[in-house]
Amino acid sequence: MPDPADAPTPSLDLAQDVVTLTADLCDIPSVSLAESALADAIEAALRASTALEVTRIGNTVIARTELGRPERVVLAGHIDTVPVSVDSASGDALNLPTRRTVEHGVEMLHGRGTVDMKGGVAVQLRIAATVPEPSRDITFVFYEGEEIESEHNGLLHVERQRPDLIADADFAVLLEPTGAAVEGGCKGTLRAEVSTSGVAAHSARPWKGHNAIHEAAEILRRLVDYSPQTHTVDGLEFREALGAVLISGGTATNVVPDRCVVTVNYRYAPCLSPEEAEAHVREVFDGFALEVTDNAGGARPGLNRPAARAFVEALAVPVEAKQGWTDVARFSAMGVPAVNFGPGDPNLAHMDDERAPVADYVECEAALRRWLA
Repeated sequence: MPDPADAPTPSLDLAQDVVTLTADLCDIPSVSLAESALADAIEAALRASTALEVTRIGNTVIARTELGRPERVVLAGHIDTVPVSVDSASGDALNLPTRRTVEHGVEMLHGRGTVDMKGGVAVQLRIAATVPEPSRDITFVFYEGEEIESEHNGLLHVERQRPDLIADADFAVLLEPTGAAVEGGCKGTLRAEVSTSGVAAHSARPWKGHNAIHEAAEILRRLVDYSPQTHTVDGLEFREALGAVLISGGTATNVVPDRCVVTVNYRYAPCLSPEEAEAHVREVFDGFALEVTDNAGGARPGLNRPAARAFVEALAVPVEAKQGWTDVARFSAMGVPAVNFGPGDPNLAHMDDERAPVADYVECEAALRRWLA
């Protein structure tokens, strides 16, 4: 049986139109932790067809112009996907290779990665190959491991090993699918376990113990009474949220529970630091034991920066606050404000029938070309 390591490196032709290039990228499988073949192809194509300075860190490829422009911007996209869907009866892949269809007069490209997010990667590659004299210096980042645990994320590896490759930028665009809108920054997310304690006893004699689940009623009351804030950051409104997402307690149906844990999730505006967010949650649940289990800060959109203003003006599309969390926060951690903008409907990401209108890819490329060329 042939060794997969002996297989030839797939090739990419960056002179192709963006739709064909998207299909070619999708047809090179790159499930998380198995991105090497696609990273090899991207690196080889960039070295062969551009004058960019190319650096490889694991399966993350960074390519930079060095034109001495007064501004530098980042175009970034992850190259990994969630697993390909497989037919349970035949074992055949359901969403690879890619295929084109026409639905209600709209040409669509179907396949794993067509939305999340090889269309955005194709746009990056087209700009890299066809805009040799951009109006701003550009850092292109093609990174691994976004769809799985944070420890595998290529942006994290760059931050730890070569932050200088990104931290000198003024602004970043993450080409995640946004349905043609610009989504600025992102909210932070904090998870905490708020717990109560009691005394175990037989449920037939509850006066011998103290019910910890009943004590949790006060935690829930505070959540019901909580009034979330809306913060305006760089001109965009971020709506905060604090709510219970899990509750657990008790050991048996005939035992008064001696412990109850309510897990809460706080989505906070990027004007708050992770430390300020934790202090706020501790204030809300003052008097209860509280353990923070996760706290990832948000990202300011930076729309007051000249590069960001020029980006919004060039695109002339709606601009909204990103109400969730994305990897733009990793750019923020390196001092680079960022927005999300890319082809495809995010509601179709990861679906068995993942698909996007081919016009999305064309329009996204044209928009970035207006900004950078």
